[in-house]
Amino acid sequence: MKILGIETSCDETSAAVLRKGSVASNVISSQLIHQQYGGVVPELASRAHQRRVVDVVQRALDDAGARPEDLDGVAATQGPGLIGALLVGLNFGKATAYALGIPFAGINHLEGHLFSNFLTDQQPSFPYLSLIVSGGHTMLVHVEDTLHFQVLGQTRDDAAGEAFDKVAKMLGIGYPGGPVIDRLSKGGDPGAVRFPRAYLRGSAYDFSFSGIKTAVLYYLRDNGSLRPGMKAASLEAQHCADICASFQAAVIDVLVDKTIAASRELGVRDVAVAGGVSANSALRSELRERCAEEGHRVFFPPIEYCMDNGAMIAYVGWMKLQRGESSPMDMPAVANLELRCDRKNSEEKTR
Repeated sequence: MKILGIETSCDETSAAVLRKGSVASNVISSQLIHQQYGGVVPELASRAHQRRVVDVVQRALDDAGARPEDLDGVAATQGPGLIGALLVGLNFGKATAYALGIPFAGINHLEGHLFSNFLTDQQPSFPYLSLIVSGGHTMLVHVEDTLHFQVLGQTRDDAAGEAFDKVAKMLGIGYPGGPVIDRLSKGGDPGAVRFPRAYLRGSAYDFSFSGIKTAVLYYLRDNGSLRPGMKAASLEAQHCADICASFQAAVIDVLVDKTIAASRELGVRDVAVAGGVSANSALRSELRERCAEEGHRVFFPPIEYCMDNGAMIAYVGWMKLQRGESSPMDMPAVANLELRCDRKNSEEKTR
């Protein structure tokens, strides 16, 4: 099967072609316009997707050496994400499938991240534990088998990536905040400021990162480092690096501790990490070290598959279409789509 995957949930316009489950092409066009605003502007994102989607899909087909009539199916992100952005890719995917007379699959963006570790030769074995950590989501998922999974816990407020972006905006160091904080942290002291770690009593695997974001704000305010608009005023370079390193360490401590605790309870051998924050070098280093101590194998996607990408959408689409699970043409985009596995329905369809 040749599957076209389209991803437009936020600020990356991406398309990919999978051939027999392997990536034949993966084109990602990032929207730089949001940098001047310190965050994604939804209306600008949807307009940019409209301008780029035709070209990005054509480039994916060209890179794969495929023509539209060679395709056996189309997959596109249904949600979650920005509603205007989602509508562009979802409707383009449905229109393409309809015009070609081939099946269409609407895909949960989080399922794409969940199975992005299968886009390379180094793959976890079922059952495994997955940490999805991105700008919009932070969750632990027990992946029991192909498309069979259970959400163990998720963020109650800010996602980890969202906290990175907001702290970077306070410090005035640029957007997206994750890569900048990761880079500056390498020259900072992670013990310079003791920011809080939220472990949430009574909810072992849920997350909360709004508190640490607020702690950074109060630290800057109490040290006279804020100006109107909640942005740090001319911080000395080493001081800024120390704040970045201390903040990053607090976030990573919680992510790693909860991941290790869940892996122990489940008794799994493999741990997989996915989403934009999985590209963070400190998270990779700390989790590799802790997993080695526990006797676990740990898997991270290549950087291009950490960010939002069409290949992960195409892969989940390929799995679903192989099972005969296609989507109706009137499927709506859903901005707050949840990650759920209907085990009974899925098993019945595969009989």
